[in-house]
Amino acid sequence: MSRPRFWDPAGERFGIPTYLWRMAPDGLLTRRQLRARGLRPGGQPVAAQILWRSRRSKNPRAAYLYHSELAKPVRPFTLAKRRALDAANAARRTCPSCRRDAGYVLPAHLGTCLPCADRAPLAA
Repeated sequence: MSRPRFWDPAGERFGIPTYLWRMAPDGLLTRRQLRARGLRPGGQPVAAQILWRSRRSKNPRAAYLYHSELAKPVRPFTLAKRRALDAANAARRTCPSCRRDAGYVLPAHLGTCLPCADRAPLAA
């Protein structure tokens, strides 16, 4: 029986400990898993990784793992951050042609709201 391609808990082949999907030890979490628990990496280096083969790419995909006990709480969302995010989202919804809030993020390939795109002459 051969050894799995991406199994390297000692970090000899890949430089850092490498595990298979769902085989990482307890206490090592991805950024998403940390965020779901209200935590962030907090500047700590990557402790390990999970590698797997992707059907879409020739290169293997990677998910980096961090120590949960070294993670810090997520910074609070301030009123200034909320206002800046609301302004950025409003800009993404505002049509540059008619200057109305479309109520949805404008499609990048059109650059305008759907009614303005329908009125525009077709480029030949």
